[in-house]
Formats: sequence, C-alpha cells, structure tokens
Amino acid sequence: MAGIYIHIPFCKQRCTYCAFYSTTLYNIRERYVKALCQELVMRKEYAGSETVETIYLGGGTPSTLSMEQLKMICDTIYATYHISQAPEVTIECNPDDLTPEFLAQLKELPFNRISMGVQSFNDTQLKRLGRRHNADKACQAVKNARDAGYDNISIDLIFALPGSTITEWEHDLDCAIALQPNHISAYNLTYEEGTPMHRALERGDFAELSEEENIEQFQMLIAKLKEAGYRHYEISNFAKPGCESRHNSSYWNDTPYIGCGAAAHSYNGTSRQWNIADIQEYIKGMESGEHNFEIEQLTEEERYNDTILTRLRTADGLPLEWMKEKFCDRLNRHMQRAAEKEIALGNLKEENGSLSLTEKGIFISDAVIRELIYI
Repeated sequence: MAGIYIHIPFCKQRCTYCAFYSTTLYNIRERYVKALCQELVMRKEYAGSETVETIYLGGGTPSTLSMEQLKMICDTIYATYHISQAPEVTIECNPDDLTPEFLAQLKELPFNRISMGVQSFNDTQLKRLGRRHNADKACQAVKNARDAGYDNISIDLIFALPGSTITEWEHDLDCAIALQPNHISAYNLTYEEGTPMHRALERGDFAELSEEENIEQFQMLIAKLKEAGYRHYEISNFAKPGCESRHNSSYWNDTPYIGCGAAAHSYNGTSRQWNIADIQEYIKGMESGEHNFEIEQLTEEERYNDTILTRLRTADGLPLEWMKEKFCDRLNRHMQRAAEKEIALGNLKEENGSLSLTEKGIFISDAVIRELIYI
C-alpha cells in the first residue's frame, strides 16, 4: 500500500474551472473530520499489513481546516496505519492561507511537502479563474513556506487560459522559475461541463485558444523548465532531481492506495472503489457506521488499459518484461503490434527495455495511447 489520499472538499469560494467535488458548507467541517477519521479506522484492513509510504491531503482546500482538525486526521492515520520511517506527507494549500503564523503551527504536524495552487501570475486571469489570491500573495506564500523550513514545495500552473498570449505565458513561467519550487505541475485548461468557465465559453464570453496556440504554450513549458533544470517526468509534471511526487507516481505505477472522504477513490490492484460524492450523505453514513461507496471489479483488459493510460504518461514508460509478467500474451501481442506502428511514425521509442513517448509523441499523447488501448 503506497499511499493514503484524504479528500478535504471545503473551499472558501469555488474556482470557475474546477470540477472536483467541493463545498462551501463550512459549518460541518468538524462533523466531516470526525466522519473522515472514523472511515480511516473502519478501513484499516484495506491496507492490510502494507507500509504506507505517502500521505496526501487534497481537495478542495485542506488549508481551510483548523490546526486541531488537521492534527486529528494526522493522529488517526499514524495511530491506525503502519507508516514508513520517511514518508512523503503532502498538504494542498491556497497561497492566501500560507501566513507565517499558519506555517509555524503546521510545522508541528507531519507535513513535509506543500503543494499550492498558484495557477497564474496574471491578476486578471486569477480573477477570471475565481482564485482568492493575487500574484504577489503567491510569491509571498512560497517565501513564507521556505522561511518556515519547508524544502519540498510544489506549485500548480494552468496554461492556454482564455485570451492568453505566448508572452503572458512566458511571464508566468519566468515568475515560477524565479521562485525555484522543487516541483511544478502544469495543466492545459479544460472546460469541464457544468463549471462556470464552461458556461461562459458556451455563452461566447470568450473563445477557446486554438490547437496551435495550445501546442505553442506546451512547447514553451517543456523547453523553459528543462533549461531551468526540471525533469519532465510525467506529461504534466516537472521536478528538480529527486523531487518527483512519490504519491502521484504511485497512481501512474499501478501501486495500491486508499482514498478516504467524500468522493475519494481507492485502488487495490484488482478493483476500484469510490465514496459517495455527497458530503451530507457521507457524514450520515459514517455516523451510523456504514461505508457508502461503489465498487468496480476490473477485468484484465481494463487493468491493461489503465496501465497504458497511466504509464505511457511517464518518462519511464512501459517496462516490457513487467508487462509480460502482468498481462496475457494476447494483450502483449496487441501492445507490440500497435507500438511498432507508433515507433515507425516516430511517436514511441523503445529504450532500456521500456516503451515511452518521444518528444514528438508527447504532443499527441492521447492519440498514441488510444492506439495501444485494447478495445
């Protein structure tokens, strides 16, 4: 069991682009945390005797919880599970929350990695995205975290924002690089149905950037971060040497994990399960001792497809001998036939016993991955 994911769905305000499950019902935070801790204890057998290597509090905005609530969660995890001697313990934070006072208190808890959603250093874009910080506060938050003694900091960025130019995106990258975070996640903006951003696009409030503009910004992202010393270890993720996200890597490397909280997902190698995406019903279920979730048993074909989808996103790619051990000859033959075509097109390469995307293939990764999927 590589990791525990804890979903904290509370947000002071919802971002216009976000489709993750969240709520602004702050008055039930205490009940939610107690329910969450009960689930952690209730599901300890899911981890079996495995050592937990990573803990990740995501959201939502975990930094909106009180220190007492965060401590309750950490204490429950450490009292219930077998935690490794050197775990990676991450908390997602809004830059607004990272004051010196908050960080001084946070330092008393096990967190050793901070991930903050900066998204942009353009105040106009931040306002459009519904973020509650500005560029100056984002920069100050990184400084505050460094001053507090945190030496593993990750920031999120979004590219291809509405109306953005290549010059504006270069400014965002320059600002990010100047802060020298250990890790940068950069995501292409997607217009998720049901979000305010999607509705604004449908109304014609702005136009979506062209495919060429998207590619141009992605190319600049890769080039500038490589020049700045970041390893492009997954399509959307870049890290200084040794600072790759251990928790996220477990998702891409087919390692089991447990997810607790409303809408959280878990995976044990043969099945996936997910909690109800309704905070009130989740709390009621936990308070009555019932785990309200759905489960899906995965066929070998589904597990193969999941592996292709995740591993081919990484720089390390698909280890061929491992694939032969894990999946039947029929699926491996399908993979090899499809891979040969993509290698001939220059989209895939086979090196050191693994299949991985070429620089050309990265830009059409979805199409390449579809070729290897078994239908």
